[in-house]
Amino acid sequence: MPVCTVLLLSLAVPIPQFLSAVSSSSTTPLTIGKVVRWIILPNSTSTDKLLAQNIHWDLLLTLPNSDPLSSELQRLVQHQWIVHAGVPSRLIQNFEAKNAQLLHPKAGDVPELTGSLTKPRTASSSQNLELSPELKDWISKFGNQEGKGAVSMLNLLAFKEGMKGEYLKYGAEFAKSVGSRRGGTAKIVGTVVRQDGDGGEGWDEVALAHYPSIWHFADMLASEDYQIVNRKYRVGSLRDTFILCTTEIGIETEADKNHAKL
Repeated sequence: MPVCTVLLLSLAVPIPQFLSAVSSSSTTPLTIGKVVRWIILPNSTSTDKLLAQNIHWDLLLTLPNSDPLSSELQRLVQHQWIVHAGVPSRLIQNFEAKNAQLLHPKAGDVPELTGSLTKPRTASSSQNLELSPELKDWISKFGNQEGKGAVSMLNLLAFKEGMKGEYLKYGAEFAKSVGSRRGGTAKIVGTVVRQDGDGGEGWDEVALAHYPSIWHFADMLASEDYQIVNRKYRVGSLRDTFILCTTEIGIETEADKNHAKL
C-alpha cells in the first residue's frame, strides 16, 4: 500500500510562481488545489498548527509518495502542515485519467440536483456537516461567482474508540446513494501513518471527496436522506474531524499565468 502525503501550504510567494517551480521540479502531485474555506473546524486535534497561528493556507497538495518537497520548493513555503496516509493501490492507479474525468465531465455525466435546496434542512451550525444559515449564504455567493466548477473536500477523521465500523457504514451509504446521487465520490482515502515531524498525531483517516459543484455538496447537506445517514452513522462515530473546501487547479495553467506576467 503506497504511503501518500497530504500537504497544506502557506506560501511566501504568489501561487503561480510556486506552481511554476513545481512544474520545473521532479515533484508530480496527484492533486493540487486552492484552499477556499473551512467547512468544519477541528475541535482539538492539530488546532495549534492549523488554526492558532492565524495562518492563511494557500494550497493543498497530495503526493503519490512520502518524499519531502525539495529544498528549492521549501524556500517558497512559509508554513506547512503534513500528514501521511497509506492509500490502496487501486485508488492511485490511473489516477490522473480518472481525476480528469471528474474535473472535466462529459455532458450528461453530472447528476442533476435533487431539489433539496428548495426547502433545505438547516441547523444552527455546520460543525456536524449540516447546512447552517452562514454556510448557505456563503455557498450562494461562492457558487454564483468564482465557484462554478468542481470542489474537493479534504476530510481528516479521528474515530471514537470502537466506532470506526459505524463510520464505514456511513461511507458505504455515501458511495451507494446519499453521496453518489449528487456526484460525490471519495477519490483518495487512506489510513494515517505517523512519521516523525508530521501532523498526523491524533488522526486516523484522511479522505479527499469530489463534488461536481458546491451546489451538489449543498444539495446533499440540505437533504433529509443524507442527514438520516449522517446522524445515524457519522456524527456519533467521530472524536474529531475537519473539512476544508478546495478547488483543484492545473500546474501548467497557473504557471502559464505567471510566465505571461514576466
